[in-house]
Amino acid sequence: MTDGVDRILAQWEVARPDLDCRPMGIFGRLRRAGRLFSPAMEQVFERFGLSAVEFDILATLRRSREPLTPTQLYQTLMLSSGAMSTRIDQLVKRGLLQRQASDEDRRSNRVVLTKEGRHLIDDALAGHVENLHQMASVLDSEEQEQLARLLRKLLIDAEK
Repeated sequence: MTDGVDRILAQWEVARPDLDCRPMGIFGRLRRAGRLFSPAMEQVFERFGLSAVEFDILATLRRSREPLTPTQLYQTLMLSSGAMSTRIDQLVKRGLLQRQASDEDRRSNRVVLTKEGRHLIDDALAGHVENLHQMASVLDSEEQEQLARLLRKLLIDAEK
């Protein structure tokens, strides 16, 4: 079996046989996988009235053990502070988040899930995880673990 990346690699083998293009197979497939799987994930988020970024904000707060500042959120999610403030404002207006004044600094606040926000993210998360299982089902458990280990190794090096 071959995929589109195999065809590209074969073309490079003919066009530039002097280059070892095997890493293109890894990173080309990562890019294609992201493009192919993102719409399927976004479709699940949309079922719950969320964008991918809103899902990430709610999920980050859900897995955190304490309220987070907007700064902690935007650093975790790699958004600009302005974009994070806008998203938080929208989620507060929808009743999914609540701002709490900081005890240490009156100019600062922390963000927490409301009861409604917690219920929504729990439901959306269940749908998301089910979707991920479905997308990964072409791989058996051992293959999924192997792929996760290899990607972890790449990311650990890249995040140094």
